[in-house]
Formats: sequence, structure tokens, C-alpha cells
Amino acid sequence: MSMAIPTSTAQSRPKAFLASVEAPLRKIDKMRDHYGKESPVSEYFGCMTFGLAQMREKLPKDAYSNLLKTLDHGKKLPKETAESIASAVKEWSVSKGVTHFCHWFQPMTGSTAEKHDAFISIQHSNHSELRVIERFTGSQLIQGEPDASSFPSGGMRSTFEARGYTAWDPTSPLFIIEEENGKTLCIPTVFFGYHGQALDNKTPLLRSNDALSTAACEFLKMVGDIDVKKVATTLGAEQEYFLVDKKFAALRPDLLMTGRTLIGSSSARGQQLEDHYFGSIPSRVKSFMQEAEFELYKLGIPVKTRHNEVAPSQFELAPIFEDMNIASDHNLLTMEVLKRVALKHGMVCLLHEKPFAGVNGSGKHNNWSMANDKGENLLEPGHTPHQNIRFLACLSVVLRAVYRNAAAMRAAIASPGNDHRLGANEAPPAIISVFLGSLLEGILNSIEQGKALKGTDEQIIDLGVDQIPNISKDYTDRNRTSPFAFTGNKFEFRAVGSSQNVAVPMSFLNAAIADAFKDSTAELKEILKKKKRDEAVMELVRKIVKETKAIRFAGNGYSDEWKAEAKKRGLPILNTTPEALEVLKDKKSTQFLVNTKVLTREEIDSRYHIAVERYVKTLDIEHTALLELASTYIIPTLEKQMHQLGDAHEAMTSPALKKVHKARIAEFESVFLDVLNGYETFLTKVEKSRKGHDEQKRMMEIVKDLQPASFELRAAIDQAELLVSDELWPLPKYREILLAHNLS
Repeated sequence: MSMAIPTSTAQSRPKAFLASVEAPLRKIDKMRDHYGKESPVSEYFGCMTFGLAQMREKLPKDAYSNLLKTLDHGKKLPKETAESIASAVKEWSVSKGVTHFCHWFQPMTGSTAEKHDAFISIQHSNHSELRVIERFTGSQLIQGEPDASSFPSGGMRSTFEARGYTAWDPTSPLFIIEEENGKTLCIPTVFFGYHGQALDNKTPLLRSNDALSTAACEFLKMVGDIDVKKVATTLGAEQEYFLVDKKFAALRPDLLMTGRTLIGSSSARGQQLEDHYFGSIPSRVKSFMQEAEFELYKLGIPVKTRHNEVAPSQFELAPIFEDMNIASDHNLLTMEVLKRVALKHGMVCLLHEKPFAGVNGSGKHNNWSMANDKGENLLEPGHTPHQNIRFLACLSVVLRAVYRNAAAMRAAIASPGNDHRLGANEAPPAIISVFLGSLLEGILNSIEQGKALKGTDEQIIDLGVDQIPNISKDYTDRNRTSPFAFTGNKFEFRAVGSSQNVAVPMSFLNAAIADAFKDSTAELKEILKKKKRDEAVMELVRKIVKETKAIRFAGNGYSDEWKAEAKKRGLPILNTTPEALEVLKDKKSTQFLVNTKVLTREEIDSRYHIAVERYVKTLDIEHTALLELASTYIIPTLEKQMHQLGDAHEAMTSPALKKVHKARIAEFESVFLDVLNGYETFLTKVEKSRKGHDEQKRMMEIVKDLQPASFELRAAIDQAELLVSDELWPLPKYREILLAHNLS
């Protein structure tokens, strides 16, 4: 059953609702090539990627050897090797039906960008005839030149200076995006300006990986791992999202323009019964999930888990851990695939942190860890004394990094969307703290007090049920209110927003830890002059444990008591994006980024200006959309309701009925007046704010003055929604948007 998107009228709303629940379930088509969706995942996983495994198979041995030298030792890639790789890539791509290629990069807009070029070149024959051939050179693979003037630079360059470059990142696999209208080869690249400034989010991430590896190796050699050559960071990014019927989304101007509902009263049923979380996945949603996973598997993205989340129409997927850089690229691809596949299933995927008031928002839990070149997880307690000392040493370095740079980590996750989510009894608070769990807390307390440690091979949970075997206990319980929690062999940075490019917070985290490794190495060298190695390491651990005690918190991060306690401890409390962004202006707070060469001072300043500009523009769009909704949808609807109430009152003959009805009219008039006053007040404030030209001042005005006024207008409109006839209300309501999937 196909149906055109209805117009935005009160009568079309129930029609759209019926159309969404009556539509037949979409069946997944078979792949056009020889891979079938019914085949085992192992048969087609990564079939649309061209990485090291494919290069090893396709390239001459010397070319592949040169590539490895580039990856492992930073050697410049010889021209002939680049040509060999380009030739192999072209043959593979053309065999897959690819017609175009692009340099896929991550400008500071928060999303990805690409410019497509065809795999063609023209040859002239002896008779001046033109001949078109497929051609792809090493220079086209390695470097591109998009127009940099159209992307934000934060003042690092003038708008008339257009030159910018993309350069191939060989550590991330090339991949093919397959759509109904063609296939495109995407080459992951960095993006930088004419004078070498990083104009993207990928470059700082790569720098941070190198900085952490170098600093960690030096530290580990002091601890006793004398043969360590490299330390890699790993990441598993859990992605939360909402799915709504696209016919409803088309009837919500706020969703179309801002990605979230600017008005909307909570429905009688939301998430109170807690029955959606881990519940049975609706058939329509499962069909979407299966196709999305299929597309992700083809791109080599190891999606492992899918489930219903807490809020109605909210879901989550989680991948297996990967190298940090690849995981970051894969998460951006995952978001694009989710949005694209959702549309094919008649739905819209919402990645905004808080699309709906009154129900949980969406985050992106970043599971982060470190591993040496032997594949040993440095945050995994071991079975030997050395492994456990190394674990405690690395753990203490992480604590030092977070303790020293909590404010900068908060700035790294700052966004207008995340402001609605953080601390809202569904996500970690805007106060950065670390949760370790009772076992590790006890160990660190013992170290601090100089007591002997008592270790056990494993912790056992006895369930007391004969039919169920005992279960090995993790090294820590989970604390979902903690923004940075240890979960057994990794840390989970839970405060990252669902729409965010993870490269930004992960760059900051890596840089903070690299800086902490460098300082800890210097301190350990001094201690080693007086003590043996293991004793020296434990003395350093004890010192850091005492130094960073304020950052550790095991209680309820949602509570008011914690806010008071955090203030008492001197932890940074930055509740809003404008407050958090000011950290980027503080040279002392951002010096770790400069020390580790992850960002230059100029690049930090540029990111501050870009973030301020995006905050102002985002909120300006939201405020304009709210004013338009109020003036063109809500107020006219309230006027119609007022007329209906008046006509009904006049038609009544019973004095008793008139008396009761008059009270209803009075209640409605009071709410109507609140809407009108709220609208006029908000409109005046918005117009006054727009007369200013200083974006930093506008940002502060928005958070202190405009946002509270917008919330007051919304509250009045949401109250009016409860009083207006359902027949007259012009927009799909929460009950329809969020609960329709239960009927499909």
C-alpha cells in the first residue's frame, strides 16, 4: 500500500496514523550480486571494503611491504607503490560496478563530506577521436583538493582562501557505498588547510593515537615491558537512536528543521511501565534492523548487539571493539546507514540527543581501552604480579588524566542536544567523575593506606539456585549514572551525545592520557633512583591514588547530594554548553592538547569559535521554528477552539450546564493567555538578541535569557494541547509518534 505524504491539517493526522499501521511489512530483497542475505555473515562480511587483507592479496610483495613501512614507521609511500595500490583499487571497484570515487572526510561541521569524481579519462586517437577509459592514479588516491572556503575554519583562514587538501588515511579501509542509483568508492582521508592546519576531526584523532602510543611505550618500559613497541587504543561505540514513521515526521516542522520536537505534551503512556527496554522488537523495526545490519556487515562493521532501549520507539546497536580510528569511521558510517535504511522502511532515524521531552534521550557509550603490540589489554587485571602492577599503574594514569582534564573532557562532549540530556535522570550528569566499583575502590583504598593487598583468582556470585551454575563476577558492577565508568577491562565514557562524532571526545581523552603518561614517566624516573622497580611503581600508584581521590565517585550521579559534594571536592560543574566551551579559551586547561601536539593553540581557538557559532546558529533555528509553530499552528488552533467553546456556550440552555462550562472556558482562556504572553515575550527577546553581532555574547544571552523564555512558551503550548479538541490539534502527538510501532 503506497500513500502520498498528507498535508499538514488536523484531518490528515489520523489518516497518517492509519496509513502507518496498515502498511504491510517490508520484505528484504536479495542482493543484486552473488551474495545473498540468507548466507552466513562470514561469507559477505567486508565484501564492500578494501583494506590490508585485500591489498596483501592484490599487491606485488614489494608494494605491500612499502605500504606496511608507511603504516608502521611513517615512511613516505613511494610513487610506484601508490600507483600499484591505485590500480588494484580501480580493478576491484570497477568489478563491483563502481562508477565514481570520492575522498571521504570529516570537516568540523560534525558530519562527513564527499565530492564525487568519475573513474573516466579521455584519450585522443590519431584521427582526433575521443575515447573514454576507466582510470585511477596514485595521485588521485593519495590527495584531493576540495574547496575549503565552504567549511568552517574558526578564523584560521580567510573565506576567500579556498585551497584545502584531503590526504588518504591508509590505516582505515576503503569502502563502497551502494545505493539504488549507483555505487561510489569512498577513500577515508584527513582534511587540512594550505598551511597545514587541521580542518577536520580525523587528524587530531590520528595525532592523539600516536601521542598516546609514544608516551605509553616509554612508561611501560619503565614499568618492566622493555620490548613494547606500540600501544593502540580500542573503541566500541554503542549507538542509541529513535525510529518514527516518516509520515508523522513530515507533519512535524520542528522535527524536519531541528531533529527534535520543540513542543509536545507527554502522552498518558510513555516509559513508566519500563516494558519497552529489552522487550520484543516490533516486526517492522526488526525488518529495518536486519537490513541495516546487512549493509553494515558488507562495510566490515562488526555489529554485535541490537535491542529496544528504555523510551518508546528508542533502540540501540553495539559493535565489537575495533582500532580507535577505524571504530570512529565506522560509527559515522553506521549513523548514515541507519538514516538511509530507515527511509527505505518508511521511517526516519532520529539521532538527536533529546527528540522528545518526558522520555529518555539518546547517548553514545564509548567503550575505550588500550592494548600493547602483543594484544594484551592494559586495563585487564592479570594472573601474574607484573601484570597486576602494570594494570594498577595504567589505571592510575587514567585517573590522573581524567582528574586533571575533567573540564576539557566536558567541553569535548558539549552540544545543544546534549544539554537537554545530561543530568536528566537518564544520562550521566554534566560533572565528570570516575566509577571503579567496590572491588577496585577497596584495592585503591588499601594502597593509599599502605596496607598489604589480598588478591583472589576470581570473584564468585553464588545465585543460590541449584539449577543455575555460579557465575564469575566482573571486577565491577555497573553504574549507569557515572559519565566515565570502569567496566571490567575498559572505561565506558557514557556522557557522549548520540549525534556526535566520537573522534572529538576520543582525541581529548587520548591526549589527556598521553600527557598523564609523560608526567608519570618523569616522576617514576625520579623514584627509581631510590627504590627498586616494583616498589617504585607502587609508590607512584599510591601518590596518584591520593592525588586523584576527588574524581572517584561510586554513588548516584543523579542526586542533588552529589552536586553539592562535587562542588565541595572542587570538581568542575559545567551544566551548559556555553559554560563548557569557555574551557577551550583557558590556556591552562587545554595545554595538554598542545603538549601532546594533538592540537595547536590556533586549532584550539578555531574549534572554540566554530562551536560558539554552531551553538548560536542551532539555537537560532530552533527559536525561529518555535515562533513559527506558535504563530502559524498553535495560536490559530486556539482561536478556533475559543470560537467553538463560545458557540457551544451560547447554545446551552441549562443554567447549571452554563455555569460548569463557563469554568472550562475560563481555564482555557487562562492557558490561551499564557501562550500569547509567552509568544510575545519570547519574540521580543529573540528580536533583541539578533541585533547583537558578538556571537560569544549572543551565546550567553541565549542560555541565560532566551532558553528559559522558550521553555516557558513550550510549557504553555503543551498545556494547551491537553485542552484543545483532538480534531483541531494540527500536529501528530507523542502517543502517535512514539507508540505507532507497537501496532505494526
